Amino acid sequence: MLDYSLGQGAYENWVLAERDFSALHLGKSETVMMLGNGYLGLRSATEEPYLNEQRNLFINGTFNQADKNEVTELPNAADTTRLDIRIDGQRFSLEFGNSEDYSKQLNLKNAELIRSFVWTSPKGKELQFRFSRFAFFDNLHLIGMKMEVECLSHAVVLSIDSGIDARMSNSGVQHFLEGDHRIIEEHFLQLTQTTTQSEIDFVHNAVHILKINDERITGKADKDIDRRRVWLSFEAGLEPGDSFEMEKLITVHTSRDKDRDAEPYSLMHLQKHSHAELKKLEEKGYEKLAESHRLAWQKKVWDEYPFEVESENPTDQLALRFSLYHLTAMAPAHDDRLGIGAKALSGEAYKGHSFWDTEIFILPFFIFSAPETARSLLTYRYRGLPSARRKAIENGYAGAMYPWEMAWPTDGEATPEWGGIDIVTGERTKIWPGLIEHHISADIAFAVYQYANATGDKEFMERYGYEMVFETARFWASRLEWNEKRQQFEITDVIGPDEYKEHVDNNAFTNYMAYFNLKLAMHYAEVVEKKNPELFAKFDVEQAYCEWHSKAAQLHLPKPREPDSILPQDDTYLQLPDIDLGKYKKQKKSRTIYRDYNPEQVNRIQVTKQADVVLLFYLMEQTFLKDDFRFTQQAKRANFLYYEARTLHDSSLSLTTHVIAANDIGEYEYAYELFRRACLIDMGPNMDSSDDGIHAAAIGGIWKAAVFGFAGVRQSEGVLKINPRLPVKWKRMQFRIYWQSQSLQFDITDKLLKITSEGNKSIHVETDGTGYELLHSLEIPLADY
Repeated sequence: MLDYSLGQGAYENWVLAERDFSALHLGKSETVMMLGNGYLGLRSATEEPYLNEQRNLFINGTFNQADKNEVTELPNAADTTRLDIRIDGQRFSLEFGNSEDYSKQLNLKNAELIRSFVWTSPKGKELQFRFSRFAFFDNLHLIGMKMEVECLSHAVVLSIDSGIDARMSNSGVQHFLEGDHRIIEEHFLQLTQTTTQSEIDFVHNAVHILKINDERITGKADKDIDRRRVWLSFEAGLEPGDSFEMEKLITVHTSRDKDRDAEPYSLMHLQKHSHAELKKLEEKGYEKLAESHRLAWQKKVWDEYPFEVESENPTDQLALRFSLYHLTAMAPAHDDRLGIGAKALSGEAYKGHSFWDTEIFILPFFIFSAPETARSLLTYRYRGLPSARRKAIENGYAGAMYPWEMAWPTDGEATPEWGGIDIVTGERTKIWPGLIEHHISADIAFAVYQYANATGDKEFMERYGYEMVFETARFWASRLEWNEKRQQFEITDVIGPDEYKEHVDNNAFTNYMAYFNLKLAMHYAEVVEKKNPELFAKFDVEQAYCEWHSKAAQLHLPKPREPDSILPQDDTYLQLPDIDLGKYKKQKKSRTIYRDYNPEQVNRIQVTKQADVVLLFYLMEQTFLKDDFRFTQQAKRANFLYYEARTLHDSSLSLTTHVIAANDIGEYEYAYELFRRACLIDMGPNMDSSDDGIHAAAIGGIWKAAVFGFAGVRQSEGVLKINPRLPVKWKRMQFRIYWQSQSLQFDITDKLLKITSEGNKSIHVETDGTGYELLHSLEIPLADY
């Protein structure tokens, strides 16, 4: 179980720790304590190996298709963190002997993993171990490791095998050719491997620095090379009181790295360059590099994203820092060809693919906190336009039909065909989202709209944004089907956000988002025609505009039923039978309903996997549809209560939307309860919840729930609105966002909203329906709620 009490003094509420070692529950700490910098993600497996471990190193964007019947995925790169340790010739393992004062902790402030314990061997020999590790924030290619051992009782012989191990796979799937490996200048290791289909070169380098009692060991190590592996073996005799240190510096470069674009690519050059780089890093050593790494995190993360909460529950502050840490570790801010996977870079699940999770749940943090990174992530989607157009053509449509799962921008649809077991038939279930979950195209258009309103980035819109919106609108115009009986266009045979309802007609979320997409394209076409006629002619949307206008006007938009204002999730949802969902609402593990029902049966009852209609209300109020009669405050409350009772939150991205909605309708205590549940998805006591990787959308949702929910920050048609409603347990919250290129600092209590601007331009803000002009600072008394 995780322990949050280890951080003291300057590190209070900065440390996640594990106080007891369990070889049966390794995945939890491996995931939540992962190290990353957006380029690489390193799962925090222990140095010594265990049967149930998952050792992962992923390099963002290096997708490979292992076979024709497989989809492209991020390959698990060579392992450099494993150490085979022997004490007096016997394999070291915490499963043998006795350990005391065990602690494995991630210091979020320093972005450093530290593990320590006192171990007594089966023969009664006592040793103090300490391991530390970081993934450099500035030099994206560098991983640093350090092992320290102190002999406390009897003399021992310490032996270590350490190197680069390319005998890795993705759940048994091999993505690499054999490659080249060598030992240079006696102590530098280099291993090169190439992916089987995408032909991406990986060059791994490693060097060791050894000391006994602070004096560097100059003797030679035993050198070994085997199939897919190169390593060194070290041996040292330690007397009581002696200390041993081993620093290991590792770099990994690939032929797909962005900085390779500046010059003609040569594998030999990459090998020589990366080796020369590591030689310079060796001169600095672990401690100097670690200190530089800590300073980089402080300057570029914690100083940039200050977020303080005074709460009766101190883990609220830790949860927000946990969110900021992982959002930073997962974001490829350095390369606009890369996206963010549903598990970030922390596990093999979802194969490193990007979903709608990015645009709806993760991107808002970057839009309001790091606009340049948000632009990069949206540019990644722009680079996927050719494959989106290709998917549209393959399915008989026009425009851009975005892949449900997107890998490298040109890879096209990357959703697997088959999933888990059908509990009734015993056969594998078909994965339908890649074929019929179409709302992602409108989700991306919404993200462009939100980014443009919050940043005012006209250059992005002219180069990328307008085209993305126009092309997705072309898709929707071609996707609509005419219903002669209704005398309306409709959208049939889809999956909405609620993936427990497959092959439904007129999913409200999908229809309204398509409508929004069409209307947004019309608006942008009018803007471009007026302000940049030459660009308007280039986009060639004059005829398309007429089609968008006609079809949007005739698109079926589900209406709230009378007299309770419930918006039908789809054509049949409200006619389906209810069942007692009590045991599933109390479940400790998600998707337990599939242990009693198969997908076809779930499709025929009123049960919802995740926020769907509730999410629609939240998104629409940020658009020009905010005053639509179907989205009144009364309807918002009615729909929240109705669908919350039927929503199992079997997707980790669901809870934080309901946090925001509950707070908006005055259900403040319940909103905070849902917030705590959302924080516990990865940080909670369930030791199996994060085995497959971090829940990236939920991580982004923690920040969203605090800022958009409790602080009440919202962009609405380009207007910044702030309607704070802090939880009772929160006395104060302070944070920073960017709005129209200006940095705004917020200080909120239950009585006062204070905003400070670092810019010189007046900003119009609204609070509880009253408008204010903010120049340098603004204080607004808050009414009781």
